[in-house]
Amino acid sequence: MEKENIAVGLDIGTTKIVAMIGKKNEYGKLEILGVGKSKSLGVARGVVNNITQTIQSIQLAVNEAEANSGYKINDVVVGIAGQHIRSIQHTDYVIRNNPEEVISGRDIQLLIDQVNKLAMLPGEEIIHVLPQEFKIDGQSEIKEPIGMYGGRLEASFHVVVGQAASIRNVGRCIQSSDIELSGLTLEPLASAEAVLSQEEKEAGVALIDIGGGTTDLAIFKDGIIRHTAVVPFGGNVITDDIKEGCSIIEKQAELLKTKFGSAWPGENKDNEIVSIPGLRGRDPKEISLKNLSKIIHARVVEIIEQVFTEIKAYGHEDPRKKLIAGIVLTGGGSQLKHIKQLVEYITGMDTRIGYPNEHLAGNSSEEISSPLFATAVGLVMNSIENNSNSAYKIELKEVEKDTPKVVSQPEIQEKIEDVSDVFEEEINLETETTENKIKRSFFDRYVEKIKDFLDNAE
Repeated sequence: MEKENIAVGLDIGTTKIVAMIGKKNEYGKLEILGVGKSKSLGVARGVVNNITQTIQSIQLAVNEAEANSGYKINDVVVGIAGQHIRSIQHTDYVIRNNPEEVISGRDIQLLIDQVNKLAMLPGEEIIHVLPQEFKIDGQSEIKEPIGMYGGRLEASFHVVVGQAASIRNVGRCIQSSDIELSGLTLEPLASAEAVLSQEEKEAGVALIDIGGGTTDLAIFKDGIIRHTAVVPFGGNVITDDIKEGCSIIEKQAELLKTKFGSAWPGENKDNEIVSIPGLRGRDPKEISLKNLSKIIHARVVEIIEQVFTEIKAYGHEDPRKKLIAGIVLTGGGSQLKHIKQLVEYITGMDTRIGYPNEHLAGNSSEEISSPLFATAVGLVMNSIENNSNSAYKIELKEVEKDTPKVVSQPEIQEKIEDVSDVFEEEINLETETTENKIKRSFFDRYVEKIKDFLDNAE
């Protein structure tokens, strides 16, 4: 039977964790087989701050995705974000041994490996090395050097750097959830993959992904990634402001923001009021929608201005670096009413809301094609590019494995003697450590089942 190329993306966000299973259909579009979503409890501003809670949230999302799709997940591509992410521009070169040979993928890999060895600040690690433009023997502006002749191969790189401890914590959460980590991708790059068209990347575009804990930025020009940044503010800060400003609980503040909130205060009339039930029999609270919009507006302006500072740092005012396609907003925060108009007003750039539906198969549900799932869709696309086989179909035979086979007493005794020496030490070790909380493998359980059976038989 031909192996299916099933891809899995895991978006570990500040407000939600999404596990998404998908594959490419015959038209080259992404068909989503199952989605699992859980509330993210152990993540703040894109960084894991409680391992146990994050593991539980990941397991909930993974189990739901598996139940919805009928596939068992082996490994995932994970998105990474957080305020510790920074990007640098770097130029490097290699001198080729034989200029008479054409440049191959191996030469480019050699150059990338060389950049990966760059000395970073203590505690930092390189996440991505993205080649931008190449130079061969001084000839610049080469986008595809493979197949060309030359002695000196030079390239400018966009290097994304993050904190090693934060990256390892994410890896630890994945492995403790009984899944393998097949790849790490910067979240704004994943979102860009899902919502931007090639034409926009060529013309010049800034993607702003407004999440719960962070706002991510990725700038493209001439089809190449030029700048990435993570601003440590997102939708949660707006919710906190509403909570403080209106003296209500977080749950009510979140509901107010999504149902009645607007980023443009002039939109609401003075007499528009919403009533919120009081706690434990207290009188209901009346909140003016105009005041609510003022609170939201103040914080959104602050977030957009910080992102705009990053766009200016890239140098968008230079005619050669002009972002003709303007700004694309995505992520949960982009669903706030009138945010598009506010961004246009502050930046003076054309703006649209980015939906990941361009790459999705026609029968995808409306929920999946929401900006909320842009990063998860991008991660699945990234996993497909790696030709990963990240999940397999759960067949009846899988379930039947657990039913004990009837075998004779001497046969079992012989099997136990072969196996118990090897596994006894490991099983004892496992009961001593806290790893006992994590699901034991099927084989260990099987050995114990046989032991119990023998004890009872005696």
